[in-house]
Amino acid sequence: MRIVHIGLGAFHRAHQAWYTALADPRGEWGIAAFTGRTRTAADHLTAQDGLYTLVTRGPLGDEFDVVTSIAEAHDGADVEALSGLISRAETALITLTITEAGYHLTPGPEGLQLDTADEVVAADVAALRTHRTGGAFTLGDAGLTGDGVRSARPRIVVGLAARRAAGSGPLAVVSCDNLPGNGAAARAAVLGTARLVDEDLAAWIAEQISFVDSSIDRITPRTAEEDRAAVAAATGRTDQTPVVTEPFTSWVLSGRFPAGRPCWEDAGAVFVEDVEPFERRKLWMLNGAHSLMAYAGQLRGHSTVSEALGDSAVSDWVEELWDAAGAHLQDPALGIPEYRAALRARFENPRIAHHLAQIGADGSLKLAARAVPILQAERRAGRPGTAALRAIAAWMDQICAQFETGRELHDSAAERLRAVIAEADDAEAVDDAQTSALLAVIDPVLAEETEVVTAVQGLRGTFTD
Repeated sequence: MRIVHIGLGAFHRAHQAWYTALADPRGEWGIAAFTGRTRTAADHLTAQDGLYTLVTRGPLGDEFDVVTSIAEAHDGADVEALSGLISRAETALITLTITEAGYHLTPGPEGLQLDTADEVVAADVAALRTHRTGGAFTLGDAGLTGDGVRSARPRIVVGLAARRAAGSGPLAVVSCDNLPGNGAAARAAVLGTARLVDEDLAAWIAEQISFVDSSIDRITPRTAEEDRAAVAAATGRTDQTPVVTEPFTSWVLSGRFPAGRPCWEDAGAVFVEDVEPFERRKLWMLNGAHSLMAYAGQLRGHSTVSEALGDSAVSDWVEELWDAAGAHLQDPALGIPEYRAALRARFENPRIAHHLAQIGADGSLKLAARAVPILQAERRAGRPGTAALRAIAAWMDQICAQFETGRELHDSAAERLRAVIAEADDAEAVDDAQTSALLAVIDPVLAEETEVVTAVQGLRGTFTD
C-alpha cells in the first residue's frame, strides 16, 4: 500500500480508486482507505476483502466491473492506524474526499484560512495540545482517539507528525473535493491546524508536503437496495456495497508528487500546469447547475436531476446559468460547447437517479463556490448576474420550505439558518431583512449590497407555477 485515502464514500470508489485500479494492474499502489463519518463502508469492504462492484450506468444498460485497488478499509476514527500508515516510508500520497464542510475554512486577508472560531476546530486543537508529546502525539486509550479529533484535518496533522518522527520524508496530499483551489484549501486547513499546536511541525509540513490541486468530475448517486439486487442478478455475486456511476469521468491534476504516483494518465487523467480553469468549468457549469436544480427542482415537486431537467422552466434556468458561466470561460482548451452538450446528455440520463435532496446538502458552502463567482464575474462585466442570483433565491425558498414542514436542514450552518428563518412570524413574512441575513451565511460582503439583496428578494417566490 502506498496511498492513504480519507473519505471512503461512493465518489472515491467511482473515481480515484477506479483510476488507480486501471493505472496499476500489478497492484503496486494499493489504497488504505478510511471512512469519514461512520465505519459502515469499512466494515462492508473488509468483509469483501476490499473488493466491490462498480456499476457504470449508461442510457442503454449497465456494465459491472470489480475494482481491486482498495487493500485495506478502516474506521476513520482509528487515528492510531491512520498515523501508522502515514508514517511509513512507502506511503507516497494522501488523497481526500471529505466534502467542502470538512475543511473548516473562512475567507482571510490572504485567501482561505482555518476558521479558528469554529467549535470543531477549537475542540480539535485543544485535544492535540493536550496529547502532544515533544514533536509527536500520544495515541491510544491514554491519548488521542477518534472522539478527541473529530475531523480529517487534525488526524492528518497527527499522521504527518508521526511521519516526521519516523524520518520518512515528503509526500503529496491530493484534494479531490469540489472546492476552487482545493490544494490550497487542504494546505490552509492542515497547516492552519498544525500552527496552532506546533510551529516546528508546521514548518516541516510547509517544506516537505506538497498539496496538489485537482478537478474531479463523475456523477455518483447514492447506492440503493435495487442496485445491490441488480448486481446480484447480473453477476451472481452478493455485494453489500456496490457503487453506481455514469460513463463520463474526468480528472485533471496539477502539482508535485515528491514520492511518486501511479500512472493515472494511463487511465485517462490529465496533468496540467494550471488546473484552475478546469475547476471553474466544472464548479460553475456542472455543480452550479446541480445546485440550481437541487433547489428549484424540489420547489417544483421533482426528486431527481433528470426529472428537474425535463421541466421546461428549470431547463431554461439551467441554460441561462450556462450562458452566464460560459461567457467567462473563454479558453479554447476548455471546449465549452462540447462540455455543455455533454452535461445536458449526462443530466438527462434517466437511469442515473441522482437525487436533488442529496445534491442540495451544505448549500451555504456550495453556493459560495458555485454561484457567487459567476455573480461576481457577471457584475464586473456590467450585468446583474440574474442566473446566479436565481440559484441563491431558490436555495433560500427551499430551506425555508424545509424548515416550515419540519424537515431537517443538512447544512454545516443549519443552526444559524434555522435561527434566521425562525425570526419570521409566518410563511409570508419574507422580506429584505431575512434575505440579507440568509445571504450573509453564504457571503457577508454581498449581504451588505442593497442592489444584490433586492434582486434576490425579487426572485424569491417565483419557482412554483
